[in-house]
Amino acid sequence: MNSDSQKQKTAIIVAPNGARKSYDDHPALPITNQEIIADVITCRDAGAAMVHLHARNKEGQHSLDIDDNIALYQSLKEQVGDSIIIQLTTEAVGIYQPEQQMALIKETQPEAASFALSELIPNEQSLDRATEFFHWVAEKKIIAQYILYSYSDLQRYFSLLQQGILPANKHHILLVLGRYSKQQISTPHDLAPFLQPQLLESNNRWAVCAFGQHEHRCLTAAMLMGGDIRVGFENNHLNRHGSIAKNNAAQVSELITTAKQLNIDIADARSFRKSLTD
Repeated sequence: MNSDSQKQKTAIIVAPNGARKSYDDHPALPITNQEIIADVITCRDAGAAMVHLHARNKEGQHSLDIDDNIALYQSLKEQVGDSIIIQLTTEAVGIYQPEQQMALIKETQPEAASFALSELIPNEQSLDRATEFFHWVAEKKIIAQYILYSYSDLQRYFSLLQQGILPANKHHILLVLGRYSKQQISTPHDLAPFLQPQLLESNNRWAVCAFGQHEHRCLTAAMLMGGDIRVGFENNHLNRHGSIAKNNAAQVSELITTAKQLNIDIADARSFRKSLTD
């Protein structure tokens, strides 16, 4: 881990809607492009440095369609400029194949993109294609975030890195807590298996997102361990008291308050971007 004198600021990433949720889950869940853009702006103003962006189609369903994503990405970029990092998701949700996930990023070339290794590299036969793609992502200076769901995923990540399947340039790691837990409820204890020396001593930043009502506790633990955090209705729409949260910005604000109480500095988009690209 970094020494106190080199302590990095914690970045807050917001995931406003995800792929599966609807207004039935929360009336303030942003679905339309206009709603998503407005939500991102309020989250940025609350203190988020990055947004994990899910486009929706005209029916309100998760979409990796290139036109849907370009329309949302460009409209948001026009509104926010460089004031928040815009990360496109490649989440498959059992609908899309790796070829479609990769094609989206090749066509849009966003500033940042997230990749679940279990989806993009599902088997040994996909290694060559994945190697070419991820090295292309690095060459294009797209900020890559690799999503890991378990300790075995973490082990596989380091193996792929050692083999050169994944490039050695700077990128980001997202650890997901509770995805496969009973009723998708996570606890801070779920973070423990991930906290290996290889991760803590890595030059790459890591973050945590957490499913369920204990999200705030999980993210507080991650901040205390020196990680970044991802919050938002994609994973949970309850506040730290267990009540229905007002909106995504309120969730960001709660974490800002907790960080101040713990004397943890929060990164803005500029400093977060610099740490991921320099």
